Amino acid sequence: MKKIDTTKLKNIVGGHNIKTDPADLYIYGSDSSVHHAMPWAIVRPETTLQVQKIMKYANDQIIPVVARGGGSGMCGQTVPIQGGIILDMKKMNRILEINLEDVYCRVEPGVVDDDLNLALKQYGVFYPPTPASSRIATIGGEIANNASGVRSVKYGATRDAVLGMKVVMANGDLVSLGAHTRVEASGYQLHKLLVGSEGTLGIVVEATLSFVPIPEFRCMGVANFDVLKDAGEAIGSIMASGATPSMLELMDSVAIKAVNKTMDLGLKEVAAVLIFEADGMVKEAVDYEINKMKKICEKHNGQDIHASYDPKERAKIFLGRKKLFPALSKYDDNLASTALADDMAVPYSKMAEMAGKIHEIAAKNNIIMTAYGHCGSGCMHTKILMDTKRKDQWDSAKKAITQVYDYVRSVGGTTSAEHGIGISKAESFKIEKSDSLNLSAGIKKAFDPNNILNPGKLAQAPEDWVTATNLRYSVNS
Repeated sequence: MKKIDTTKLKNIVGGHNIKTDPADLYIYGSDSSVHHAMPWAIVRPETTLQVQKIMKYANDQIIPVVARGGGSGMCGQTVPIQGGIILDMKKMNRILEINLEDVYCRVEPGVVDDDLNLALKQYGVFYPPTPASSRIATIGGEIANNASGVRSVKYGATRDAVLGMKVVMANGDLVSLGAHTRVEASGYQLHKLLVGSEGTLGIVVEATLSFVPIPEFRCMGVANFDVLKDAGEAIGSIMASGATPSMLELMDSVAIKAVNKTMDLGLKEVAAVLIFEADGMVKEAVDYEINKMKKICEKHNGQDIHASYDPKERAKIFLGRKKLFPALSKYDDNLASTALADDMAVPYSKMAEMAGKIHEIAAKNNIIMTAYGHCGSGCMHTKILMDTKRKDQWDSAKKAITQVYDYVRSVGGTTSAEHGIGISKAESFKIEKSDSLNLSAGIKKAFDPNNILNPGKLAQAPEDWVTATNLRYSVNS
């Protein structure tokens, strides 16, 4: 391990913003993924100038630097597999400007998503790309992973909302990318390139984001399906119909059982539930969208179909989906819910087949997998429920993941819709992007010649994700 000059770092950020205690290092060694590796130091900058000085020092000494927000990433993006400095950005959490006239806000990377929306709400606007982890997810982390959420089907992902940013480069230089305008045709759109780069190209220290008005009317509906394929086909038909849902979510039987067991919701335990929503400023327009989606669900054998404008009823309808991720851990007390192949995207016409394929692959490999997600965006989530102490279960999981992604690529899908690549999905990512990896490597070299920014991620990630870095689970041999 290369020795870090903690005295120099303390001179930059102060001793209270440096952590080297083994217990702290251990905690920062994992995120919400299955991976774990120890950093050498935790540094918490409070200003852009401090970030510049840290990066200049790290670049001169060839020390890896991994920027971290709330640690809610599911693929190991902030796991420091080559050691180095974890740059904890949560202290840079100021909302710098809310400009209603020009429809943008400027924020530091440590601003938490829910805190930003709370500040925007008083002006009647909101920042749409809100992931399920919005209570802890930071804007910097969302930019790094191009995060989205339940309303991405209508409002898009983070990349669609980022107008510009200020970025500290690997050598400590500060650059401004993008603009404060909604459109820009001036050369390469480098700010868009940084979105989804998982901290491998630069450290975002300020972001300019667009926002939209909070709709005056929201109506949410639900439909039960006895056959998973029917629910999948309803999704494809809704999106092909010209309807504009503001939410279109799927939960399969595994998901339904998990939330019923955890929260005693009393949901009907059918093959699948479809949750759909429309929003807007004119009630008649929202009625039109909801009725169109209801009719499509009926056509595909949906049952118990109902919809409501009432906020309490909407919250009740959505509660199971909102709490699904933690609920999956309670599906079976002997099984853990692991984030592995968890957010692929496929064309709408393949949603039904994708959901069925997940269950088929799970049965084939003697594990449990669930199919759910932001299906209106083409995003299919799955979690693998397994006994993490058993090596044979990890071996089965790896086979299942390979089979899932082989199918995804065969139908023109993509490895990740919103959670990124990190370590967990690198193998499939490299296969999918095999003809452009040289281009990506050239971009990385141009931005970060010494390869200190989150090394070992994306195309650089190890081939064998199970043994290449420590798991945060104890696995029996």
